[in-house]
Amino acid sequence: MVERPGVLRVNDRVVFAGTTHTVVAISGASIRLLSAAGATTVVALAYLLAAPDFELVGAAPAPRVDPHGLLKAPPAQVVRAARDWERHLIEVETGLAPEGTVPRPGYDPATFTLAAREAAKAAELTDAGAKTSVRTVQRMRRRYREQGLWGLVDTRHARVAKPTGHVDARVVAAAVAVIERQTGTSTGTKSRALRQIRELLDEEHGPGVVKMPSQATCYRLLEVLSAGRHTFGSAVTRRQTANKPAGAYTATTASRPGEQVQMDSTRWTCWRSWMTGSPAERNSFSRSTSPPARSALACCGRSGRRRSTRRCCWPG
Repeated sequence: MVERPGVLRVNDRVVFAGTTHTVVAISGASIRLLSAAGATTVVALAYLLAAPDFELVGAAPAPRVDPHGLLKAPPAQVVRAARDWERHLIEVETGLAPEGTVPRPGYDPATFTLAAREAAKAAELTDAGAKTSVRTVQRMRRRYREQGLWGLVDTRHARVAKPTGHVDARVVAAAVAVIERQTGTSTGTKSRALRQIRELLDEEHGPGVVKMPSQATCYRLLEVLSAGRHTFGSAVTRRQTANKPAGAYTATTASRPGEQVQMDSTRWTCWRSWMTGSPAERNSFSRSTSPPARSALACCGRSGRRRSTRRCCWPG
Protein backbone atom coordinates (compact mmCIF):
# COMPACT_ATOMS: atom_id res chain seq x y z
CA MET A 1 0.00 0.00 0.00
CA VAL A 2 1.24 3.52 -0.80
CA GLU A 3 1.79 5.73 2.24
CA ARG A 4 0.80 9.40 2.10
CA PRO A 5 3.14 12.14 3.27
CA GLY A 6 2.98 12.47 7.02
CA VAL A 7 3.19 15.75 8.93
CA LEU A 8 4.29 18.28 6.35
CA ARG A 9 2.89 19.12 2.93
CA VAL A 10 3.66 21.73 0.32
CA ASN A 11 2.13 25.14 1.17
CA ASP A 12 2.01 24.37 4.92
CA ARG A 13 3.25 27.21 7.12
CA VAL A 14 5.63 26.40 9.96
CA VAL A 15 7.50 28.24 12.70
CA PHE A 16 11.23 27.52 12.63
CA ALA A 17 14.11 29.44 14.25
CA GLY A 18 11.69 32.08 15.47
CA THR A 19 10.39 32.86 11.96
CA THR A 20 7.34 31.79 10.00
CA HIS A 21 8.17 29.88 6.83
CA THR A 22 6.20 28.32 4.00
CA VAL A 23 7.01 24.79 2.81
CA VAL A 24 7.67 25.22 -0.91
CA ALA A 25 9.21 21.83 -1.71
CA ILE A 26 9.70 18.39 -0.22
CA SER A 27 12.43 16.18 -1.69
CA GLY A 28 12.97 12.97 0.20
CA ALA A 29 14.05 13.94 3.72
CA SER A 30 14.90 17.51 2.72
CA ILE A 31 12.47 20.41 3.25
CA ARG A 32 12.80 23.74 1.41
CA LEU A 33 11.40 26.66 3.43
CA LEU A 34 10.63 30.19 2.26
CA SER A 35 10.54 32.91 4.91
CA ALA A 36 8.34 36.00 4.84
CA ALA A 37 11.43 38.03 3.93
CA GLY A 38 12.05 35.88 0.84
CA ALA A 39 14.98 33.90 2.21
CA THR A 40 15.18 30.24 1.25
CA THR A 41 16.34 27.56 3.69
CA VAL A 42 16.86 23.83 3.15
CA VAL A 43 16.76 21.68 6.29
CA ALA A 44 16.53 17.99 7.06
CA LEU A 45 13.08 16.83 8.07
CA ALA A 46 14.32 15.25 11.30
CA TYR A 47 16.15 18.46 12.27
CA LEU A 48 13.07 20.58 11.52
CA LEU A 49 10.72 18.42 13.56
CA ALA A 50 13.16 18.31 16.49
CA ALA A 51 13.52 22.11 16.65
CA PRO A 52 12.35 23.50 20.04
CA ASP A 53 10.08 26.13 18.48
CA PHE A 54 8.73 24.02 15.60
CA GLU A 55 5.01 24.54 15.06
CA LEU A 56 2.50 24.04 12.28
CA VAL A 57 0.53 27.19 11.52
CA GLY A 58 -2.95 26.77 10.07
CA ALA A 59 -2.16 23.41 8.56
CA ALA A 60 -5.01 21.36 7.16
CA PRO A 61 -6.15 18.55 9.44
CA ALA A 62 -4.58 15.17 8.84
CA PRO A 63 -6.65 12.97 6.51
CA ARG A 64 -8.81 10.36 8.08
CA VAL A 65 -7.80 6.71 8.14
CA ASP A 66 -8.57 5.00 4.87
CA PRO A 67 -11.83 3.01 5.16
CA HIS A 68 -10.39 -0.34 4.08
CA GLY A 69 -13.72 -2.09 4.65
CA LEU A 70 -15.44 0.23 2.16
CA LEU A 71 -12.69 -0.32 -0.38
CA LYS A 72 -13.84 -3.94 -0.67
CA ALA A 73 -17.23 -2.90 -2.05
CA PRO A 74 -16.28 -1.14 -5.34
CA PRO A 75 -15.03 -3.24 -8.28
CA ALA A 76 -11.33 -4.06 -8.32
CA GLN A 77 -10.64 -1.81 -11.34
CA VAL A 78 -12.15 1.18 -9.50
CA VAL A 79 -9.86 0.64 -6.50
CA ARG A 80 -6.85 0.25 -8.83
CA ALA A 81 -7.75 3.56 -10.51
CA ALA A 82 -7.90 5.27 -7.09
CA ARG A 83 -4.48 3.89 -6.13
CA ASP A 84 -3.06 5.04 -9.47
CA TRP A 85 -4.34 8.54 -8.74
CA GLU A 86 -2.73 8.30 -5.29
CA ARG A 87 0.69 7.59 -6.85
CA HIS A 88 0.29 10.50 -9.29
CA LEU A 89 -0.69 12.93 -6.53
CA ILE A 90 2.21 11.91 -4.30
CA GLU A 91 4.56 12.60 -7.19
CA VAL A 92 2.95 16.01 -7.75
CA GLU A 93 3.22 17.00 -4.08
CA THR A 94 6.66 15.60 -3.25
CA GLY A 95 8.29 15.45 -6.68
CA LEU A 96 9.12 11.80 -6.14
CA ALA A 97 7.08 8.83 -7.29
CA PRO A 98 6.54 6.14 -4.60
CA GLU A 99 8.56 3.61 -6.62
CA GLY A 100 11.28 6.08 -7.66
CA THR A 101 14.49 7.30 -6.07
CA VAL A 102 15.07 10.51 -8.04
CA PRO A 103 12.55 13.03 -9.40
CA ARG A 104 11.50 12.54 -13.00
CA PRO A 105 11.89 15.39 -15.48
CA GLY A 106 9.32 18.07 -14.78
CA TYR A 107 8.69 17.08 -11.15
CA ASP A 108 11.80 18.19 -9.27
CA PRO A 109 10.56 20.57 -6.51
CA ALA A 110 13.90 22.37 -6.59
CA THR A 111 13.27 23.43 -10.18
CA PHE A 112 9.50 23.34 -10.80
CA THR A 113 6.75 24.96 -8.77
CA LEU A 114 3.66 23.10 -7.59
CA ALA A 115 1.57 24.68 -10.38
CA ALA A 116 4.12 23.53 -12.94
CA ARG A 117 4.08 20.00 -11.56
CA GLU A 118 0.27 19.96 -11.70
CA ALA A 119 0.38 21.05 -15.34
CA ALA A 120 3.01 18.39 -16.10
CA LYS A 121 0.87 15.68 -14.51
CA ALA A 122 -2.23 16.78 -16.46
CA ALA A 123 -0.22 16.69 -19.70
CA GLU A 124 1.25 13.28 -18.85
CA LEU A 125 -2.17 11.72 -18.17
CA THR A 126 -3.62 13.28 -21.32
CA ASP A 127 -0.78 11.88 -23.43
CA ALA A 128 -1.42 8.46 -21.86
CA GLY A 129 -5.00 8.52 -23.18
CA ALA A 130 -6.88 9.81 -20.11
CA LYS A 131 -7.90 13.38 -20.91
CA THR A 132 -7.12 15.35 -17.73
CA SER A 133 -7.09 19.08 -17.02
CA VAL A 134 -5.11 20.99 -14.44
CA ARG A 135 -8.35 21.71 -12.57
CA THR A 136 -8.98 17.96 -12.35
CA VAL A 137 -5.55 17.41 -10.81
CA GLN A 138 -6.18 20.21 -8.32
CA ARG A 139 -9.60 18.81 -7.42
CA MET A 140 -8.19 15.33 -6.87
CA ARG A 141 -5.41 16.79 -4.69
CA ARG A 142 -8.00 18.55 -2.55
CA ARG A 143 -10.15 15.45 -2.20
CA TYR A 144 -7.11 13.31 -1.37
CA ARG A 145 -6.02 15.77 1.28
CA GLU A 146 -9.49 15.88 2.87
CA GLN A 147 -10.62 12.24 2.55
CA GLY A 148 -7.54 10.19 1.82
CA LEU A 149 -7.73 7.30 -0.64
CA TRP A 150 -11.52 7.10 -0.36
CA GLY A 151 -11.77 10.58 -1.88
CA LEU A 152 -10.22 9.24 -5.09
CA VAL A 153 -12.77 6.46 -5.57
CA ASP A 154 -15.35 6.99 -8.31
CA THR A 155 -18.46 7.81 -6.27
CA ARG A 156 -20.72 6.20 -8.87
CA HIS A 157 -19.43 2.85 -7.65
CA ALA A 158 -19.56 3.82 -3.97
CA ARG A 159 -23.32 3.99 -3.69
CA VAL A 160 -24.89 1.28 -1.55
CA ALA A 161 -27.74 -0.46 -3.31
CA LYS A 162 -31.04 -0.74 -1.44
CA PRO A 163 -32.52 -4.28 -1.52
CA THR A 164 -36.04 -2.88 -1.86
CA GLY A 165 -35.08 -0.32 -4.49
CA HIS A 166 -37.21 2.82 -4.63
CA VAL A 167 -40.46 1.14 -3.59
CA ASP A 168 -42.66 3.23 -1.30
CA ALA A 169 -41.81 2.53 2.35
CA ARG A 170 -45.52 1.99 3.09
CA VAL A 171 -45.68 -0.75 0.48
CA VAL A 172 -42.57 -2.38 1.95
CA ALA A 173 -44.05 -2.29 5.46
CA ALA A 174 -47.31 -3.84 4.22
CA ALA A 175 -45.40 -6.56 2.35
CA VAL A 176 -43.40 -7.42 5.50
CA ALA A 177 -46.63 -7.68 7.51
CA VAL A 178 -48.28 -9.93 4.92
CA ILE A 179 -45.22 -12.20 4.76
CA GLU A 180 -45.28 -12.51 8.57
CA ARG A 181 -48.90 -13.67 8.39
CA GLN A 182 -48.06 -16.51 6.00
CA THR A 183 -46.24 -18.51 8.69
CA GLY A 184 -49.30 -20.17 10.15
CA THR A 185 -51.39 -20.43 6.98
CA SER A 186 -51.34 -22.81 4.07
CA THR A 187 -48.88 -22.07 1.30
CA GLY A 188 -50.30 -19.53 -1.11
CA THR A 189 -49.23 -17.80 -4.29
CA LYS A 190 -47.57 -14.46 -4.78
CA SER A 191 -50.68 -13.11 -6.44
CA ARG A 192 -52.61 -13.83 -3.25
CA ALA A 193 -49.96 -12.00 -1.25
CA LEU A 194 -50.27 -9.00 -3.58
CA ARG A 195 -54.04 -8.89 -3.03
CA GLN A 196 -53.49 -8.97 0.72
CA ILE A 197 -50.93 -6.15 0.45
CA ARG A 198 -53.42 -4.04 -1.52
CA GLU A 199 -56.16 -4.70 1.04
CA LEU A 200 -53.84 -3.83 3.94
CA LEU A 201 -52.78 -0.56 2.30
CA ASP A 202 -56.40 0.43 1.66
CA GLU A 203 -57.29 -0.42 5.25
CA GLU A 204 -54.44 1.59 6.80
CA HIS A 205 -54.17 4.57 4.42
CA GLY A 206 -57.46 4.68 2.58
CA PRO A 207 -58.59 3.21 -0.76
CA GLY A 208 -56.20 4.07 -3.58
CA VAL A 209 -54.06 6.47 -1.51
CA VAL A 210 -50.88 4.39 -1.82
CA LYS A 211 -50.03 3.40 -5.37
CA MET A 212 -48.76 -0.13 -5.90
CA PRO A 213 -45.70 -0.60 -8.15
CA SER A 214 -45.84 -2.77 -11.24
CA GLN A 215 -46.49 -6.48 -10.89
CA ALA A 216 -42.91 -7.36 -11.84
CA THR A 217 -41.57 -4.96 -9.18
CA CYS A 218 -43.93 -6.42 -6.59
CA TYR A 219 -42.75 -9.93 -7.38
CA ARG A 220 -39.11 -8.87 -7.00
CA LEU A 221 -39.99 -7.19 -3.69
CA LEU A 222 -41.59 -10.38 -2.38
CA GLU A 223 -38.53 -12.37 -3.46
CA VAL A 224 -36.21 -10.05 -1.52
CA LEU A 225 -38.33 -9.85 1.64
CA SER A 226 -39.12 -13.59 1.78
CA ALA A 227 -35.57 -14.81 1.13
CA GLY A 228 -34.72 -17.70 3.46
CA ARG A 229 -38.22 -17.83 4.98
CA HIS A 230 -39.88 -20.30 2.54
CA THR A 231 -42.98 -18.08 2.39
CA PHE A 232 -44.08 -19.61 -0.90
CA GLY A 233 -42.49 -23.02 -0.37
CA SER A 234 -43.00 -25.90 2.05
CA ALA A 235 -45.31 -25.01 4.95
CA VAL A 236 -43.47 -27.38 7.30
CA THR A 237 -40.10 -25.82 6.51
CA ARG A 238 -41.59 -22.35 6.81
CA ARG A 239 -42.91 -23.02 10.32
CA GLN A 240 -39.74 -24.76 11.45
CA THR A 241 -37.70 -21.79 10.26
CA ALA A 242 -40.01 -19.33 12.03
CA ASN A 243 -39.84 -21.30 15.30
CA LYS A 244 -36.07 -21.53 15.24
CA PRO A 245 -34.52 -19.47 18.06
CA ALA A 246 -32.38 -16.52 17.15
CA GLY A 247 -28.72 -17.40 16.83
CA ALA A 248 -26.04 -16.03 19.12
CA TYR A 249 -23.99 -13.52 17.15
CA THR A 250 -21.59 -12.75 19.99
CA ALA A 251 -19.18 -14.94 21.88
CA THR A 252 -20.70 -16.56 24.98
CA THR A 253 -18.71 -17.39 28.10
CA ALA A 254 -19.42 -19.66 31.04
CA SER A 255 -17.30 -20.27 34.14
CA ARG A 256 -19.35 -22.81 36.13
CA PRO A 257 -20.65 -26.30 35.28
CA GLY A 258 -24.24 -26.13 34.13
CA GLU A 259 -24.12 -22.42 33.33
CA GLN A 260 -24.07 -23.30 29.64
CA VAL A 261 -25.47 -26.61 28.41
CA GLN A 262 -25.29 -27.99 24.89
CA MET A 263 -27.60 -30.76 23.67
CA ASP A 264 -27.30 -33.01 20.65
CA SER A 265 -29.29 -35.93 19.24
CA THR A 266 -28.11 -38.44 16.65
CA ARG A 267 -29.90 -41.27 14.89
CA TRP A 268 -28.09 -44.33 13.61
CA THR A 269 -28.57 -48.02 12.75
CA CYS A 270 -26.59 -50.55 14.77
CA TRP A 271 -26.76 -54.05 16.26
CA ARG A 272 -28.17 -54.17 19.79
CA SER A 273 -27.29 -57.70 20.80
CA TRP A 274 -26.17 -56.38 24.17
CA MET A 275 -29.77 -55.29 24.89
CA THR A 276 -32.23 -57.59 23.10
CA GLY A 277 -30.28 -59.68 20.62
CA SER A 278 -32.75 -58.66 17.90
CA PRO A 279 -31.68 -57.49 14.42
CA ALA A 280 -30.64 -53.94 13.76
CA GLU A 281 -33.29 -51.28 14.27
CA ARG A 282 -33.51 -47.53 14.17
CA ASN A 283 -31.96 -45.97 17.28
CA SER A 284 -31.34 -42.49 18.62
CA PHE A 285 -28.85 -41.19 21.13
CA SER A 286 -29.14 -37.85 22.93
CA ARG A 287 -26.70 -36.22 25.28
CA SER A 288 -26.15 -32.95 27.13
CA THR A 289 -22.70 -31.58 27.85
CA SER A 290 -21.27 -28.70 29.85
CA PRO A 291 -18.42 -26.94 27.99
CA PRO A 292 -16.90 -25.35 31.14
CA ALA A 293 -16.69 -28.74 32.88
CA ARG A 294 -15.83 -30.56 29.63
CA SER A 295 -18.04 -33.44 30.70
CA ALA A 296 -21.38 -35.07 29.84
CA LEU A 297 -24.26 -34.19 32.15
CA ALA A 298 -26.70 -36.81 30.91
CA CYS A 299 -27.32 -39.14 28.01
CA CYS A 300 -30.28 -41.12 26.77
CA GLY A 301 -30.53 -43.90 24.19
CA ARG A 302 -33.80 -44.91 22.55
CA SER A 303 -34.38 -47.96 20.40
CA GLY A 304 -37.34 -49.77 18.94
CA ARG A 305 -39.90 -49.71 16.17
CA ARG A 306 -42.99 -47.54 15.92
CA ARG A 307 -45.09 -49.37 18.57
CA SER A 308 -42.30 -50.56 20.85
CA THR A 309 -39.77 -48.23 22.43
CA ARG A 310 -37.04 -49.20 24.84
CA ARG A 311 -35.07 -46.55 26.69
CA CYS A 312 -31.81 -46.50 28.56
CA CYS A 313 -30.80 -43.28 30.32
CA TRP A 314 -27.92 -42.06 32.46
CA PRO A 315 -28.07 -40.78 35.14
CA GLY A 316 -31.29 -42.21 36.55
